Amino acid sequence: MRDLAQRLLAYEVGVGKNSEPIESPTLRVYEKLRQSLGTSVGVAGFYSLASRALVLARPEVPSLHGMQISEDGALHGLGEIETEIDRKNDRAGEGGIILIARLLGLLRLFLGEALTLSLLRNAWPCEVFDDRDSGNGRKA
Repeated sequence: MRDLAQRLLAYEVGVGKNSEPIESPTLRVYEKLRQSLGTSVGVAGFYSLASRALVLARPEVPSLHGMQISEDGALHGLGEIETEIDRKNDRAGEGGIILIARLLGLLRLFLGEALTLSLLRNAWPCEVFDDRDSGNGRKA
């Protein structure tokens, strides 16, 4: 799932170069996931998945301890830190990759790979998934 998270974030970094970015690539990916999944699993379902993903990511990325997820599923505190990192490095931060990878991993666990990829394809163009490995030896 890490590979897939990196591809989604790399795509959003590229999209951000075409216009003036107002949020970090991680926050853009997160919000697309929240919008796409909110219709399928509901606000409470997404909140549960996102909260668990954040708990799983925190031991690997101590800077995520200041992040919070509100009851509507919105992520608070990540954008300010990552926007500064992204502008310096011109890439998505490691913390963002890990957070998104944990969220995608939970989605795959609970929804299955086919449904997860189907939901992702609704939010991102197919070229993000073409000829790539989804992180577990299968084509995405």
